[in-house]
Amino acid sequence: MTVLLEKDGREELVAEQASLLEAVENGVRIDTLFEAPRVVEGVLVASIDFLAGKVILRGKP
Repeated sequence: MTVLLEKDGREELVAEQASLLEAVENGVRIDTLFEAPRVVEGVLVASIDFLAGKVILRGKP
C-alpha cells in the first residue's frame, strides 16, 4: 500500500510498500517492507482505497 498525507488539497507521499498501519495515541505508525517503522504524528486515517492500494492520512481536527 502507498500511504499519502492530504495537505492543502494535495497528496504528499509518506510511505510506499506499507505492510502495517497501526493507530497509536499520537498518530499512525507505519511499517514498510524495506524501512524502519515510523510514526506520523497528529494524523488519522481518512480513507483506504483497496483497489488503488492507497491510504490517505489527514491532520487531526
